[in-house]
Parts: sequence; C-alpha cells; structure tokens
Amino acid sequence: MRRLYFGDNLEILRDVSAHSVDFVYLDPPFNSQARYNVLFKSPKEDVASAQASAFVDFWSWGVESELAYHDLLTKVGGPTGVFVQALRSALGESDMMAYLVMMAVRLHELRRVLKPSGGLMLHCDPTASHYLKILLDGIFGAVHFKNEIIWQRSMSKSLMKRRLPSNHDVILYYAGPEGVWNERRAFMPYQQDLLSAKTAEKYSSIDGEGRQFQLTSLINPAADRPNLTYEFLGVTRVWRWTRERMQEAYEAGLVVQTAPGRVPRLKRYLDEQRGVALSDVWPDIPPLNSQARERLGYPTQKPLALLTRILELTTTADSTVLDPFCGCGTTVHAAEALGRNWIGIDVSIHAVHVIERRLAEAFGQARVPRAEGIPADYDAAERLARTLPFQFQWWANYLVGVHRLHEVKRGADRGIDGELFFPNGPGRPYGRLLTYVKGGKVVTPAMVREFRGVLEREGAEMGLFICLDPPSAAMVREAATAGLAGTVHGKIPRLQIVSISDWFRGQRPQLPPTEHLPYAAFSTPVKRSQKTYKPDPIQRELPLSFVGGKTSAVAHLNPVMVARDLDGGRSEDGAGAASA
Repeated sequence: MRRLYFGDNLEILRDVSAHSVDFVYLDPPFNSQARYNVLFKSPKEDVASAQASAFVDFWSWGVESELAYHDLLTKVGGPTGVFVQALRSALGESDMMAYLVMMAVRLHELRRVLKPSGGLMLHCDPTASHYLKILLDGIFGAVHFKNEIIWQRSMSKSLMKRRLPSNHDVILYYAGPEGVWNERRAFMPYQQDLLSAKTAEKYSSIDGEGRQFQLTSLINPAADRPNLTYEFLGVTRVWRWTRERMQEAYEAGLVVQTAPGRVPRLKRYLDEQRGVALSDVWPDIPPLNSQARERLGYPTQKPLALLTRILELTTTADSTVLDPFCGCGTTVHAAEALGRNWIGIDVSIHAVHVIERRLAEAFGQARVPRAEGIPADYDAAERLARTLPFQFQWWANYLVGVHRLHEVKRGADRGIDGELFFPNGPGRPYGRLLTYVKGGKVVTPAMVREFRGVLEREGAEMGLFICLDPPSAAMVREAATAGLAGTVHGKIPRLQIVSISDWFRGQRPQLPPTEHLPYAAFSTPVKRSQKTYKPDPIQRELPLSFVGGKTSAVAHLNPVMVARDLDGGRSEDGAGAASA
C-alpha cells in the first residue's frame, strides 16, 4: 500500500482506520523565527528566494485553537486534558500554546490509528521537546516511552562567545510492549580505520587472508557440567561446546592451540561480530550539506540515512509507515526503498509535487501513486479555497500550468500570484504571462481592472485572472478592454478570466504553446533574460516561531518555481498531494 494525501493531516487522519498503522514518524514544524512556511529558492543567484506562507495564522491562538482545546478537554480528557489545561495556565494564549494544542489533537488521532504493538517517533528540537514529551506521556502513557534519541545535525560553532551552539535534534520514541525492535539493526558494522584503541588492541591478530581476529576462551563458566567435561587436544576442562561441535570448529580452523598442552582457544573474527552498539546519541549521520545529491532545499530536510535507520530498527517488511508531515518525502522514500507500506500526508501542494517527482526519479513513474485530496471537482476546490486559501492559490496556479509562483502574502504580492514564460518567436525575449487568483465568493470588475493595470505596469504579454465562479458580464467586458496579446502565436486575448467552475466543465483558457520547453525561462520582472535555465525545483520549509502572541506575516520575497505545462492536470513534478 502506497498512499499520498494532500490536505490537513487532522482531517485525513480521522478517516484512517483505527489500529491500521504499525509505525509513525513525524517531523512537525518547530524552532522558527517566522512561522511554518514553505520556501522555494531560485536556481539563479540574481533572482531572490521565494517564500509563501502555507500556514499563516495556523499556529497563532485563535478560534481553531480554542475549538481544539475544547475537544481535548471534553472529548479526550484524562491525563492529556489535565496536561493541556496546566500548560495553558502557564503559557496563556501564546503561539507556543497554539502549537501544542494543535499537536495534541493530532497526536491523539495518531494514537488511535496505531496498532497496540505500534511505535511512534516524534522529531523535534529542544525548543519544544520538553512540552511535547509531556503530551506524549499523557497520550501514549509514560510507561511506553523508550528513548530520547539525540541526533547531532551539525558541527556548528556559532554563539560560542555567549553560549554553546545548538546543534542537535531530539527524537522521542514510544512503543507498546510488543512493538517491533530489530536488535541486529542496533549495531553499526566495524570499520577498520575507525576502530577504537581498545577494539584494535583486542583484534590485533591477522590471519593469512588479512582478517583481524582475537583468541577467546572456550571454558564454560559453570564448573559442574559433566556432559561438557572431556579431554580435547590433551587438555581436560568443562567446555562451552559439546565434543562434536568442538571437533567441527577445530577442523574448520576456528579452534587454535598455540602450543602443545595449552588450553585451546576460539578464533573470533572482527568482521563476523555484530559491530558497535548504537547508543541514544547519533553523531554518525551527517546533515545534508548544500552539495548533497539528495538535497531538495528544505532547511529541515532529514538525510535518507536517518530515516532508513529508524525504519530498519522499528519496522518489518509488512509494516505500514505513516508520516503526517511528510514534507519533501524522506520518510516515504525510505519506506519505499525498504519495501514497506506507507502513507504520506502534507498540506502543501508543492510538497506533494516534490514527493511525486522524487519517487519517480528514484523508483520510476509506475511506483508513484496518484495523490488523493487534490480537488477533482468544483465542490472540492471551493472547500479548499474556504479552508486553506493560500493553498488554493498555489493549486490554482498548478492547475493552469504555472509553477513559478509569487508570494501569496496578503497585501504585498503587487497583484501577481504566479508567472509563466513562453517562447515568443526567434530573436525575441520570452513572453511573460502573469496570474492573479481570487478564491473568495465576491469578485468584481474592479478587481479585473486592477489586474489589467498590473499587466501594463509589468509589461507582461498576457494575464490569467483565476476565480471560483463564472465571471459576470461586466467582468468579461473589463477583461476585453485589455485587447490582444503581443505574441507571435496569433490573436490571443491579453487578459482572460479562468473560472474553476468552468474549468471542471471542460473550458480552458487560450494559451501560447509551451509544451516543447522542458523548463521555463527564468527572469526578474525588471530585467528579462533570453536564456533558458534548467533548475532543480527547490522546496524549503521554515519551522515555527514561538514568540508569544500574534506574529506578523513574513517579509516579501520573490519565489521562483519550475514552470511547465500540465499534461492532463499533472505537473512536471507529477500530480499529487501530502504535510511537512
């Protein structure tokens, strides 16, 4: 089973069957100076990074937090309710409290979907780990706490003049008494050039094949074992093995008598030992540096090796793994590589496309499930616009084939939500198409007129005004005043209104051809380039601010994403859905 979902993980989790998941890994947003955002960085140095707020106000205390708090006290109750009530008394209606309340309702649902023998690892940092452990103790039971794993994520030496650097994350592990634990995976193979002095001294002998070994005792610690007392190579002792097994080992060259009359000893090879036992401090998996091949651009993207280790320790081949904040898809990638079943959820449409592309490149398109939750009809689109208006803007741009997206921060997008570049004839600069998305029910001719002014201000060849419902006659007349596009592709209206309602009835805007371009041309609005760049899409996730009270929206940055036509509704990254 491979399932990828786009949407709010809380709503999706409520539809997941109880006791159907074997293991949960979650890496929720944490430790930010802003709030939970999705960042896209331009592949060009001269184009600014892009930032779009995926969860504006999501973690600030408000009506949703109040309702979640009420549910925790009245429907969940127990230790969880007591803890949450006590935390609110201490923290008030701060961003931190909003974060904890929203995490608590999700952890409660995760407990419901987990099998009694299931396990959960929550990845966080010291900013909130102590609060989260209290919640986990209340929801899963303190008796089921197994480990606090410390992952050293960097070797940073900053802040040394004021305090020690913050260079580790915390992974809190909970599991039932029958939870899966693959002990053999809790050892790292010895590496000859990294042996400790003690191990190197013990395994200092080398045989003819260059294998390191040591000679160890074959004497049984129990002195009274008549059935194991016999003479071997002229020496009588109480041996660990039977005579038959001792003889077989001797003939295989594993039992060594260094001189006549000496007690035979066992030749134990270093490369046959289990290795170095893992502790709850993991300094051996480095973070992804800027040149790492697997890097997709998330500042908090976790190395594939880390998730591979976690899943190898806690799951088996038939296990189902769930990641409700799957972001750029490291968990689902590791699960797919290990042959596990998996469920990934993300509230960012961009995360979904990045995951689909990542899986396709690693395992082939046939192994990529079609994401669920992406609107497939008007009702679903209207619901997305109402509940997650910012994600609606991103989804609407993807729908019409525009992947280069401007920041959707309210009041500062300069009337541009996305842009696409198209070839405009030999020797001419690429044409520029802008989009503006209005997900509300109230759309007026004045809004169309304002967007026409944006096209003129930017000198753009074309524009798409995207809205939910069919435009009024006055809006259509206003769009027509923009005239025809200055392109070499024939007479195309310069400003077109795209209704999502009409889209699902098969009506499409008239666009210049772009399908022969594998990637869009990238340029700034002021200074256009005739070059075509081939970037890797880079997705970033900023974690979350815990400054008390409301935080202001993030500063405006110019996003740049891959722009490519959709083929039948699927993007260049693929089509799909999932949460970071």
